[in-house]
Amino acid sequence: MPGEFAARKLARDRQRFRWKSVKYVERMRRKMGKAADPLEGAPQATGIVIEKTSREQKQPSSGLIKAVRVQLRKNGKMVTAHVPKDKSINYIDEHDEVMIEGLGGSQGGAIGTMWGIKYRVIKVNGVALLEIRKGKKEKPRR
Repeated sequence: MPGEFAARKLARDRQRFRWKSVKYVERMRRKMGKAADPLEGAPQATGIVIEKTSREQKQPSSGLIKAVRVQLRKNGKMVTAHVPKDKSINYIDEHDEVMIEGLGGSQGGAIGTMWGIKYRVIKVNGVALLEIRKGKKEKPRR
């Protein structure tokens, strides 16, 4: 039971703990004009590869995560997408059209040691990246 003069502290704590609620945070960000989701609720999106990059992993892991910067076709926003599997980055060139999907982390966030990366590449120029890697299909030339 709170004390007789605890009302101010209780009210202040309530305001602070509101930000622990995901629904409250999303509502406030929409109100403030910070769009949380670049895909705008869609499961997948297409975009153009702007550059190929590599990111360092979070501690305690070490290594470089191969990634691409993608400009989405639907709204022009830039996102970083992970290129899964070994040497898959070699099959993606700048100005290729790629399809990305969410990684599936908690509440749409990053997974494990890949900080700041929330998406992965699944198709390159309309062909599945896995099929290109296996040699079953060839990437179309543009």
